[in-house]
Amino acid sequence: MSKSDRTPSDPDMKFDTKLAHLGRRPTAKGGHAVNVPVVHASTILFDTVEEMEEATRHRAHPNWVHYGRGGTQTHIALQETVAELEGAHAALCVPSGLAAVAVAILSQVRQGDHLLVTDSVYAPTRAFCEGFLKSFGVETDYYDPLDIEDLRAKLRPETRVIYTEAPGSLTFEMQDIPAICQVAHARDTDTKVILDNTWATPMYFKSFAHGVDISVHAGTKYIVGHSDAMLGLVLTSEETTASVHRQANLLGYACGPDDIYLALRGLRTLSVRLERHQQNALALCTWLAGRSDVSRLFYPALPDDPGHAVWKRDFLGASGLFGVELEPVGKEGITAFLNSLELFGMGYSWGGYESLAIPTHPEDYRTVTRWEGHGPTLRLHAGLEDPDDLIRDLEQAFGQLNAAK
Repeated sequence: MSKSDRTPSDPDMKFDTKLAHLGRRPTAKGGHAVNVPVVHASTILFDTVEEMEEATRHRAHPNWVHYGRGGTQTHIALQETVAELEGAHAALCVPSGLAAVAVAILSQVRQGDHLLVTDSVYAPTRAFCEGFLKSFGVETDYYDPLDIEDLRAKLRPETRVIYTEAPGSLTFEMQDIPAICQVAHARDTDTKVILDNTWATPMYFKSFAHGVDISVHAGTKYIVGHSDAMLGLVLTSEETTASVHRQANLLGYACGPDDIYLALRGLRTLSVRLERHQQNALALCTWLAGRSDVSRLFYPALPDDPGHAVWKRDFLGASGLFGVELEPVGKEGITAFLNSLELFGMGYSWGGYESLAIPTHPEDYRTVTRWEGHGPTLRLHAGLEDPDDLIRDLEQAFGQLNAAK
């Protein structure tokens, strides 16, 4: 085997080196391109009946090529890489983050089952549970993300899934994932823990080392990293791999290889991007904390954040997404603030190189906890711009806010 045909396998290899080298197996003899080729295929051909039968036997695994919808060598390169980076047994590409949520949950529940979901969950996940799952006889309850006893009290014999998100959507509550996994796995019933790990990425939180059974990502965000492709990823333990792949197959999910290529390209720079996102977020938070018109910040990397101790214990870093609560101000002030921003765009995604700001309303997405807000809230994404320029943009926007009072 030549050097170019080997996949790095040193168990002591550092994360950044893995980012640069994993998944880059050539597909042709002789010289090969640095990047994995984009393979467009609906039909996969086999030379012999034996090869076709072997592929059919393994089609419940995401890293076997059987049919175009199940993925090509391009897909496998991304799937193998992200699985290795997060410590999963396997990974599967699906068309969006919400598709990843749907596949993960549906792979574990049936009619009559029950799942517990954090009350701080991403709103479309809540809508999926209350709409689709409810109509098919799967019941959802919600638990306080900061109260492990509330979670424990709501478990039932038919609870099949505990769905978590750390930190929580909009208000960034930091859940104790190892404790949740311990509660789930101590039961006689087969209860799985699913974690939305989009915020931390495989770089900053190793889900499976902390007991998670399935990890989902909106790969659209930091893995793609450039706001130009839709993608979801479902990472699985050995026990959950077959059921997840079977569910995605039944739903007919497929991802175009060009989007997968963009994800692979973005993934190679994940480390340097996330470090800058974190630096910028901390710089913005430090500046915002000194303003009299800011009431509080929601960012677990801050020493005075309620979830800081858990974050510091379990996580290896923080990304660029955080929340801000302002002192009381009318809608006119918030509108003036947002409309005057020049470097911060207004958009509902995040994870790209650009900074973003949107108003949020966490009180609209809680059912078992009550959002005790003091003033209006915003969600900010610190992009890759110079933090001094971002601060100047925020400063002039606060001027517009205060002028509109």
